[in-house]
Amino acid sequence: MPLQTADVLPLQGAAPDLSIVVTLYDEESTVEELYRRVVEALGARPFELVFVDDGSSDGTWAAVERLHEGDERVRGVRFKRNAGQHPAMHAGLSRARGDILVTMDGDLQNQPEDIPRLIAAVESGADVASGRRAARHDSWGRTVPSRLINGMLRRFTGVAISDFGCAFNAYRRSALEPMLPAIGKQKFTKALVLSGGASVVEVDVGHAARTGSSRYSPLRLTRLALHVLAGFWPQPIQWIGVALGILCTMLAATLGAYGVWYWIDRSDFPGPLLGGVAVLFVLGIQGFILALVGEYLGRIQREVEGRPLYTIDREL
Repeated sequence: MPLQTADVLPLQGAAPDLSIVVTLYDEESTVEELYRRVVEALGARPFELVFVDDGSSDGTWAAVERLHEGDERVRGVRFKRNAGQHPAMHAGLSRARGDILVTMDGDLQNQPEDIPRLIAAVESGADVASGRRAARHDSWGRTVPSRLINGMLRRFTGVAISDFGCAFNAYRRSALEPMLPAIGKQKFTKALVLSGGASVVEVDVGHAARTGSSRYSPLRLTRLALHVLAGFWPQPIQWIGVALGILCTMLAATLGAYGVWYWIDRSDFPGPLLGGVAVLFVLGIQGFILALVGEYLGRIQREVEGRPLYTIDREL
């Protein structure tokens, strides 16, 4: 049976001034509650709700279909396979028709009741209302790497906001549209839009504890950090090469001085130990550089091949 809703405002072919884009991945348990809370939060204001199912393996798409049958403001896109949060965000934003576009995750860590506050910030003149999770409910293993990545993005983009990783934001269409071709390829939509000079205001938003484990493992967070370096830091290979040369030179001088002192004091030079430490240190830095080069090569390969960001299975 279609989900029954009250006070449904039909679009009748007209584009609403507000679009809510929600990315979903195995969110069967939350999608209908999220819809209900969005409707309650926005009241009689016209809007469209664009759900993007990023290849879920549970009943997420069936729930979206039920919502669409009961309310024509609900639109849906389903990927044939999981492509990732940012390609899913691109699919939703490229189909959204509003002058103000709100993005959020579908796991209810973002509170739909905060949507009017984000909208108000954009209507007051800002190009971007950046959600800031004032009280995060994540483990230290998630928050510490997140703070590191936020610091890198502040440094490389020159934009002094505190929470680049929050997906709960509102954008003015005129600020977002020029960057739309790059969204999906770049893993930080907000950083990309702000790097183009869009004005921003931060808005404190609620953050609920996530049920289950985070999808961002330490390995995935490390790859995210490399993506930040490759995407937002101009000429990183040159900078790292210079830093590596200076650091290795200083390290070699320090270890050499220690070896001489040790030899004078004890008439024995600990060559193997010092040599092993130096080699391991240099190899570690070289591994990081190779990983960064691999990120660049991967981007070049994807551009040359022209592969699509995602393939669509169904669309409502």
